[in-house]
Amino acid sequence: MTQRAHAEEELRKLSVEMRFLEQTAETLQQRISMVNAALTDLTYANATLDGIEKEKENTEMLVPIGGSSYVKAKLADSNKIIVGIGSGVSVEKTLADAKADLKERLEELEKTLNSAQQQFSQVAERINTGRGRLESLLASAREGKS
Repeated sequence: MTQRAHAEEELRKLSVEMRFLEQTAETLQQRISMVNAALTDLTYANATLDGIEKEKENTEMLVPIGGSSYVKAKLADSNKIIVGIGSGVSVEKTLADAKADLKERLEELEKTLNSAQQQFSQVAERINTGRGRLESLLASAREGKS
């Protein structure tokens, strides 16, 4: 194989690898966004439980219903919390158990976020290295054609 053919083959392989790495980076960015949204949701839930813990029974509250809208409600029992456990299933837990569950879920999500961010950094580094090599090969190819 001539040097030119070898360079063209390397360019093709590098181009394919770069497309794959860019798709991987995009997927990781989407995953990071989803984990951040879940973290925000759980953080709000945890803050709400902290607020409920300080309230007495029959305290009037505003309960968010979405779309920046609220409904007035009275707190019947601050020690009984309905917690979603997945697949549309919810269970009743004590306030302490609900807070412990949320804390555990927050910790798991933070680990997932850190892992995804590390993976993204590694992929971004490989993309930058690959782009440098790609530019070098293209410059060499242009010089060879001149």
